[in-house]
Amino acid sequence: MRSTRFHGFLALFIGATITAGGATARDVERRGVFVDIDRARVVRMPEGAQTLIVGNPLIADVTMLKANRLMVVTGKSFGSTNLILLDPTGNQVGEEIITVTQPMDKLVVLRGPRRESYACSPDCAPAIDLADDKDYTARVLESVKQHEGASAPTKR
Repeated sequence: MRSTRFHGFLALFIGATITAGGATARDVERRGVFVDIDRARVVRMPEGAQTLIVGNPLIADVTMLKANRLMVVTGKSFGSTNLILLDPTGNQVGEEIITVTQPMDKLVVLRGPRRESYACSPDCAPAIDLADDKDYTARVLESVKQHEGASAPTKR
C-alpha cells in the first residue's frame, strides 16, 4: 500500500513538473525581453531576421550582430516598447515586447522633488542616474573626480 502511494505521488510530481516546465516556457515566450535600465542583454534573433524596427528608441536600443543571429538590447529609459523583425523581403518574422526595468541592486531616494540614486550590492553607495537631482549629480561627480585624482599615479 505504501509503495502504491509512493508511485502515485511520484507520477503526480513528474506530471506537475513537466506541466510547470511547459507553462514556464510558454510564459517566457509571451513576456518578451526584459532588460535593466543602463544595462545590455544579448538575445537570439529568429531565423531570417535582417531588419529591426524599435517602436520607441528612447526606451531601448537594439543593435543587430548579423554574423551570428544575435542582437544586443540596451535599456535606455523605463517602460515598454515593441521590436519588429523583418526578413530580406520585408515579411515579419518576429515581434517582441521589450520592457526596461529598475535593477534589483539599485535604491532610489525621493526627497520631495529631488531624486538620488544608490547602487546597493551589498552595501549602498551614491550612483548617478539620468533622472537624479542636478545638485546630487554634481556632488557625486565631484566625489568621483577626487577619488580618481587620489588614486592616479604621481608624475615625476
